[in-house]
Amino acid sequence: MDDEIATLVSVARQQMSKQWMPNRFLDLLETGEVPKGHLRALAGELHRLVGSDRRSFSLLASRFPSAPAGDLFLTMAQGESEALRLLLDFASALGMDESELVAYEPRPLAQAYPAYLTQTALHGTRSDIALTLLANAAESGDQYTRVADALCKRYGFDEQAVGHFRFFAATPQELLDQAAETLRTGLAGGDDPGEAVRTARMVHAYELAFWRALSEDIVRGRAGADLARAAEGR
Repeated sequence: MDDEIATLVSVARQQMSKQWMPNRFLDLLETGEVPKGHLRALAGELHRLVGSDRRSFSLLASRFPSAPAGDLFLTMAQGESEALRLLLDFASALGMDESELVAYEPRPLAQAYPAYLTQTALHGTRSDIALTLLANAAESGDQYTRVADALCKRYGFDEQAVGHFRFFAATPQELLDQAAETLRTGLAGGDDPGEAVRTARMVHAYELAFWRALSEDIVRGRAGADLARAAEGR
């Protein structure tokens, strides 16, 4: 990674670090406090999110078909297809079939992330998603590792059932190299580096919003239960 690319990644990560907040859903998952119904919601939200991302990356590949961008976005679209396949194993472990995933009613704020990605795929540059991948891959991968580990440790899922989360836990170096070359080519072609940094920051914020949306009902339910117990004790 050359100096210009490394500097942009560093700037994007610095901006992303200012958005940091505890991931309440993962904290609850790691203590075994996420009810099974909310695990089913996780499967449903991910099914819609990943399907949307696959279409977004396919659109980017059609907008920027030449290498290296075309190769990057096609690989990412294919990766989302594999992730959808693996998600079926997680759903099956929860007693859900594909028809239930399709019928699932999503939480609007949980789907803000794929909606923004679609907007970027329609109107953004090749550099926007390339920088986003480079800046966000490590943190996002850590989150998926935490999910997989917690599901195995606290809920008794086997490795096949958590394959979807393991898949996203580590980004292949080849894909990161393609992203760096795509970013380098895009900047040389006139892409706005400031807009690429902004996109990385926005995607990161929307990913945090995804997890926060999943935790809100759990936290609200716990608060309601605490109030009910307090009322009973009066």
